[in-house]
Amino acid sequence: MINIFEAYETNEMIQNENLDVRTITMGISLLDCADADLDVLCGNIYRKITEKAKDLVSAGQEIEAEFGIPIVNKRISVTPVSLIAGSACRTPEDYVQIAQTLDRAAQAVGVNFLGGYSALVAKGMTPAEENLIRSIPRALACTEKVCASVIVGSTRTGINMDAVRLMGEIIRQTAEETADRECLGCAKLVVFCNAPDDNPFMAGAFHGVTEADAVINVGVSGPGVVKHALQKVRGADFETLCETIKKTAFKVTRVGQLVAREASRRLNVPFGIVDLSLAPTPAVGDSVADILEEIGLESVGAPGTTAALALLNDQVKKGGVMASSYVGGLSGAFIPVSEDQGMIRAARKGALTLEKLEAMTCVCSVGLDMIAIPGDTSASTISGILADEMAIGMVNQKTTAARLIPAIGRKVGDHVEFGGLLGSAPVMPVNTYSCDAFISRKGRIPAPVHSFRN
Repeated sequence: MINIFEAYETNEMIQNENLDVRTITMGISLLDCADADLDVLCGNIYRKITEKAKDLVSAGQEIEAEFGIPIVNKRISVTPVSLIAGSACRTPEDYVQIAQTLDRAAQAVGVNFLGGYSALVAKGMTPAEENLIRSIPRALACTEKVCASVIVGSTRTGINMDAVRLMGEIIRQTAEETADRECLGCAKLVVFCNAPDDNPFMAGAFHGVTEADAVINVGVSGPGVVKHALQKVRGADFETLCETIKKTAFKVTRVGQLVAREASRRLNVPFGIVDLSLAPTPAVGDSVADILEEIGLESVGAPGTTAALALLNDQVKKGGVMASSYVGGLSGAFIPVSEDQGMIRAARKGALTLEKLEAMTCVCSVGLDMIAIPGDTSASTISGILADEMAIGMVNQKTTAARLIPAIGRKVGDHVEFGGLLGSAPVMPVNTYSCDAFISRKGRIPAPVHSFRN
């Protein structure tokens, strides 16, 4: 239980330091919805989601009101659609019908986003999985709340370069399909290596096949809380710095644990994990970049940035695992450019480059996140960037991901505005030397030698 002193501290963090529960995400298995008839399948999907999640939003609102803890999003993740729709879907257009069903279900229960329009193709693609992938541009263009993800690699299997090549094309097509909305579809599309089954954060959430029929996962965020704590120990040694981050992460995770348990009880759905990720927002004072600068950098992107981020990520995880027995998902620090005012500021003045961000992804929770690139960037160049990011995840046995937004009609120095939590982003330069011959090779990159652990 949280004692009275912790309650006082929590109120202070909420009122003055931007602490919030970023999301309550209900994972729902759709494995029992499978059917060879597309109309029956869609009916099963709609019925299962609306029955399981009918009270999700109201329960979240009740917890907010009773405990005074802001819960920014209520979301749903479902079984990767490619696993349940192969018998019913013969064309990409068939999959789009499922995406529209998912969107209607999300609208009906009132959630912010629904994730799981996904394919797991780390080692190879079935025709059904390829059809789903090829449907993504249209599916994201004609829906509002659906998020898509494609897992193209893992440490155990290597990297499916055929899928990487295809995803470069798909990302460009998605940008073109949603060019009238600042290429917003690409903000709802993630490419993964080593994706976790219990991630509550969008756009990459899906309900893994090892999970229960339904589960509650909670994501907590507190960059402002960590920065405020570090201001009190400015100039102290590394031991004090680490202890401060660790203790703060413990307190933040306790809030997530409380909300997760309460949501689980009210919805009569098992508690899964708390994901403690320092996920920033466009709000001033809620920035991971500001934390890194408080640690001692003139600007994020300066020499020392990767080391500072590694320290931050590690201490956040150490503090979180002491606060809950079920810390999971992607716990650590996110570095999405468009969603972090400090990152945007550094990118605009040239202190933060795509190459530096790639280096930072070696030690953070995810990867190249919400990065706007010139609209004329070729599909093969996008695939090359994806391949680099997937290789970092594969070799380092960690989750990496990429959310790239080719800003159609925009060039370096221009600006794209997504709105809300997705924020805005400066268009960043991309290395223009070609990788066509590399990307055009067929097959997969083998798993690294340290993957053989049996």
